[in-house]
Amino acid sequence: MKKTIPGDGPVTIKKYANRRLYNTETSSYITLEHLAAMTREGRDFKVLDAKSEEDITHNILTQIIMEEEQRGQTMLPVNFLRQLIAMYGDSMQNMVPGYLEASMDSFRRNQQQFKSAVEGAFANSPFAELAKQNMAMFEAATQAFKPGAKGGLGTASQTSASKDDEIAALKAELGRLNEKIEKLGD
Repeated sequence: MKKTIPGDGPVTIKKYANRRLYNTETSSYITLEHLAAMTREGRDFKVLDAKSEEDITHNILTQIIMEEEQRGQTMLPVNFLRQLIAMYGDSMQNMVPGYLEASMDSFRRNQQQFKSAVEGAFANSPFAELAKQNMAMFEAATQAFKPGAKGGLGTASQTSASKDDEIAALKAELGRLNEKIEKLGD
């Protein structure tokens, strides 16, 4: 997931005492939202305290998560948070970061494998077009639930009624596609 487009290494972001973030690659001030977008794009960056040169990337990423969670775009269940807090000071604490990172890597690989399997399973068959439609719908649903996605459920500009309408429309379309698949299989 870590990639850099221009330059050799991670983009250096400096955080000043006035809490402003400065992107040394673009020579411009940025916000936490910019860093969240860079993360979603797979851009690697490092945040340094401008005065002490201390690496504060972990703190900034945690702050981004907290802001996302406060916007109502919760992804971390309460029980998970309780278990995570309980692990601090535990003898297994040092193993948790590696385990969580491996779990997320596995989740991403499984997501990509699922997509590839569905696309490959129906290639050159009567189901190919239906598979493409299903994948498009699956991707649209994934984007709808992605925090900060344009037009997705994560945006603050949508009302809960329009979210419910979008979910209902996705469910109805999925039902229609499943019916078509069943009819083709008979």
